[in-house]
Amino acid sequence: MAGKHGLGRGLGALIKDGVTRSPRENPSEGILRVPLDTIQSSRWQPRHSFEEESLAELTQSIRERGILQPILVRRAGSGYELIAGERRLRAAHQAGLEEVPVIVLVAGDSDAMEMALIENLQRQDLSVLEEAAGYDVLRKQFELTQEQIAERVGKARASVTNSLRLLSLPEEIKELIRSGELTAGHAKLLTGLEIPDEQILYARRTVKEGLSVRNLERILQRARRAPRKPRAVRAEMPEEHLAHLSDRLHAHLGTAVRLSPSRIFANGKKGKGTIEIDFYSNEDLHRLLELIGLSPEEE
Repeated sequence: MAGKHGLGRGLGALIKDGVTRSPRENPSEGILRVPLDTIQSSRWQPRHSFEEESLAELTQSIRERGILQPILVRRAGSGYELIAGERRLRAAHQAGLEEVPVIVLVAGDSDAMEMALIENLQRQDLSVLEEAAGYDVLRKQFELTQEQIAERVGKARASVTNSLRLLSLPEEIKELIRSGELTAGHAKLLTGLEIPDEQILYARRTVKEGLSVRNLERILQRARRAPRKPRAVRAEMPEEHLAHLSDRLHAHLGTAVRLSPSRIFANGKKGKGTIEIDFYSNEDLHRLLELIGLSPEEE
């Protein structure tokens, strides 16, 4: 478990492929104990909030057993800059430690940024938006494909894809996610809607009615199945004229006639009108055809 949440496959590969331990630091073990106050936080920390209860548990564990996994740092002036291990660093401060074990790496800004992101993205306690933002930096800053990101952080590509889609949600919905009123499951369903106003509408309904992810999914499925016809705003023919034409057709044809006008819809499109003419035998049909100028015998 320590391997997954520490270096991990992606971070380990980065160190192996171009980031090295400083040859000046404890060459026999590669681990050095340094004063805690000589380490400054990473400039590329993707995590903006730390769960207090989890941090308290880690602090207690460090008080009892110390830091079991060294923190990754690089040289920065007369001290060090953190690359990976922000939670351990914070917990060490809370535990009152004066020194912590570190591995000192020789890393440029680009390598340090990528390692900081990957180390945090391999953890399970990032918020879904922090995770998405981290993937976005890897995609834009390092021009990694979603497949490459997934390989680096040890997650399925679909998970990375779904996470990145959260960034396209309206800001109102992101605030509901940050506040915990919407879960990652809710957010994933809302990304399936194409219209931002609809996303906001269903997000508000979810919060107001306390909908579970499953309930929201059912509601959205029903909405997709419902036929969506453009709402008519007016008939193209006045009612009085329609009645007049119906009476004339009835008198001319000698049978019941139902006339429906074409309609103009809200989107500007027109819907069809219809004429229904009743007949009661083949002879009656032939009579009607002759009245409208058609011969029953023509092919």
